[in-house]
Amino acid sequence: MANRVILLDVECSMFGMRARLALAEKGIQYERKEENLADKSPLLLEMNPVHKKIPVLIHDGKPICESLVVVQYIDEVWKDKSPAFLPSDPYGRAKARFWADFIDKKVYDAGRRIWSTKGEDRETAKKDMMDALKLVEVELGDDTYFGGDNFGFLDIALITFCSWFHAYEVFGNFSFEDHCPKLIAWAKRCMEKESVSKSLADPNKVCESLLLLGKNYGGVDQ
Repeated sequence: MANRVILLDVECSMFGMRARLALAEKGIQYERKEENLADKSPLLLEMNPVHKKIPVLIHDGKPICESLVVVQYIDEVWKDKSPAFLPSDPYGRAKARFWADFIDKKVYDAGRRIWSTKGEDRETAKKDMMDALKLVEVELGDDTYFGGDNFGFLDIALITFCSWFHAYEVFGNFSFEDHCPKLIAWAKRCMEKESVSKSLADPNKVCESLLLLGKNYGGVDQ
């Protein structure tokens, strides 16, 4: 079927949530297929033979992989549908891409270490997380969204991590609101958007999943 859109996804993945949110913002109808990463489907292995990861957007039979690439693809292919995710000027687009890459490198890595380690390593991960998010707060400034008055690319890149914040707090015994109140206020504004609230996973479900993973990684205190 021409223009058929399929998303290979995992409910609690912040990267899968990005694709769901981008599709919701553009109002694109699609078929969602939940993947089991412990037993990957033949379709996932066929569509993403390089990394074998989700999300994979399949548009008219052609796969698009990596979440930030998927979000940009959705923005470009359905450019006639509002809103536009990236700024119109090259510098604004470059900044948005820079900070999205920063989030994937610094915030994701620190979060992974919060739930998969203990003791001093976990304390270091918490500090790294706060240091990274405070820099992101500076980039937000006093704007409503990272795109100013418009919810856009960098908002999509970061808001899905907020579904994981509760789990990080449980593992690390700290509060994001105490350290990054401006960022939490931004997250609450984002969650008022129906596209966001319906695309993000339940934080409690994320926490339950991470508790199981944490036991395997040795990151859960016995």
